[in-house]
Amino acid sequence: MQQTYHTIVVGGGHAGCEAAAVSARIGVSTALVTMDLKNIGEMSCNPSIGGVAKGTIVREVDALDGIMGQAADMAGIQFRILNKSKGPAVHSPRGQMDRDLYKKAVNQLLAKHKNLDIIEAEVTDLIIEKNKITGIKLENNKILKANSVVLTTGTFLNGVIHIGHESTENGRINEKPSKQLAQKLKDLNFNILRLKTGTPARIDKNTIDFSVLEKQEGDNPPIPFSYLTDKITNPQICCHITYTNKNTHKIIKDNLKRTALYGGKISGKGPRYCPSIEDKIVRFADKTRHQIFIEPEGLNSNLVYPNGISTSLPRDAQEDFLHSIQGLENCKVTQYAYAIEYDFIDPKELHPTLETKKIQNLYFAGQINGTTGYEEAAGQGVVAGINAALENKEFILNRTESYIGVMIDDLITLGTSEPYRMFTSRAEYRLLIRSDNADLRLTQKGIEINCISKQREKIFSKRKKDLEKAEKIFKEFIITSSELKKQNIEIKQDGVKRTAYNLLSFPNITLEQLENIWPKLQKINTNIKQQITIQALYDPYLERQKQDIELFKKEENMIIPKNFDYKKVNSLSNEVCEKLISHKPHNIGSASRIPGITPAAVMALIINLRKS
Repeated sequence: MQQTYHTIVVGGGHAGCEAAAVSARIGVSTALVTMDLKNIGEMSCNPSIGGVAKGTIVREVDALDGIMGQAADMAGIQFRILNKSKGPAVHSPRGQMDRDLYKKAVNQLLAKHKNLDIIEAEVTDLIIEKNKITGIKLENNKILKANSVVLTTGTFLNGVIHIGHESTENGRINEKPSKQLAQKLKDLNFNILRLKTGTPARIDKNTIDFSVLEKQEGDNPPIPFSYLTDKITNPQICCHITYTNKNTHKIIKDNLKRTALYGGKISGKGPRYCPSIEDKIVRFADKTRHQIFIEPEGLNSNLVYPNGISTSLPRDAQEDFLHSIQGLENCKVTQYAYAIEYDFIDPKELHPTLETKKIQNLYFAGQINGTTGYEEAAGQGVVAGINAALENKEFILNRTESYIGVMIDDLITLGTSEPYRMFTSRAEYRLLIRSDNADLRLTQKGIEINCISKQREKIFSKRKKDLEKAEKIFKEFIITSSELKKQNIEIKQDGVKRTAYNLLSFPNITLEQLENIWPKLQKINTNIKQQITIQALYDPYLERQKQDIELFKKEENMIIPKNFDYKKVNSLSNEVCEKLISHKPHNIGSASRIPGITPAAVMALIINLRKS
């Protein structure tokens, strides 16, 4: 073990692994400190990666050479593209994982990183000198020096697990919480809040009657997450669906006061978009049933994860309601469901680099910032890890170029009072920031900061050249509306000449029809043609949005100095001044998104900044 590192990452979850890996890839000495080496890469809740919007974040992490997408491809046992009936802008890759294979993959990928030490220890203190972090203290009083520190503590800060009215101090089931570190953050006057999340019971699959359940097949062929993966080699499995019923709901209602949530044991707010089953039944009282996805935990595992019924009911009530569900009448519970309550830091106390405003070179990533989900954590981990490793340079993603940028901007500008989850609807420019083009948006940025491997750079360069060549070919072929009519393709007879590329945006014209007109198009690689088709589809819309995007970028590029004195801007009210001083926005764009900041106040800021 070294005594000094450039970057120290605390926590071995999804955020921590990405932060440590990217810091090491940039080439600085990095340490990943975790309380238990066996739990690195642990999927502590559902055994899946991706989903609506989350799948796009995984692709963005991968585009920056992160490990989540590669690990998912190495461990995936069912892959599906969600929202396939809608446009490509909201297509979301999702994969069912084998828990053991995923953990193994994460460890294998971390082992490939030079400059990375992994240390098993509890961090009990942060060494702060003149508002700048200089290291950490371990439980054995050993001090490790560092230029920067990234905290990715997940649900461990003062974590408490609830099963009914029974409460135990845990960061995860059977794992002790981080109490000393939580106290240190409190002593540093961070604004500490409380959240809760939960997980369902685990069930022995041999005790489930699958014959009465709906089957849910994966895509064939499965589409990988990572741009480095040629094809998925794991055997692919089927998932199943069942439903709660009126009897299930009656059992839960009869036991509501015995839950931690409705029995007054929990003060933290839970996730709105992933509520417990008791919360669903109270909030959606008109619904007679709720969907449950029966997800296998692995190819060689006897366990299944019943996604959709997390709960804090006592054990006997859990047994009763589970046995009321079709297919689960005789099911055996191997681990009971629980709710977990934990501390998080108000993310408004962070810069867009995820560095804290209070302590220089201290970064937060993951659930400590109020988010929920592996993917949101990984996205923050990459950004925090890059900035912790860079010297005299900032890496900031904005809302026009990534879902990660949208998430971070939402968090640091608006904060959160409930576990934050990413959705496509949060992104104003989702036609531009799609799951299919994450590499085209972000990989060059990664190359510029030296966090991209030579292998990925080579694959990216080839793909980019192939796309440019294919787009040129599509634009070389030109045809009039009257000539199209002779080919039995009906469009408005306006005499306008259009390229094959233009025609791809017409909903009634298919790629196959264009290939029949121009056989040369058939020779282009299928994946490249698919990408060109998507780009052509959205180009007319993006052209209309170009002015909005340019205006946005202009605002984002107008940086507000950290020591800017808002009180010297005469036209700002005391209320607006207080909000700006509290938020310390990084740029004009961020300032304009703070609730209560008027357009007039933003204009006054712009004028003042231009003068200075």
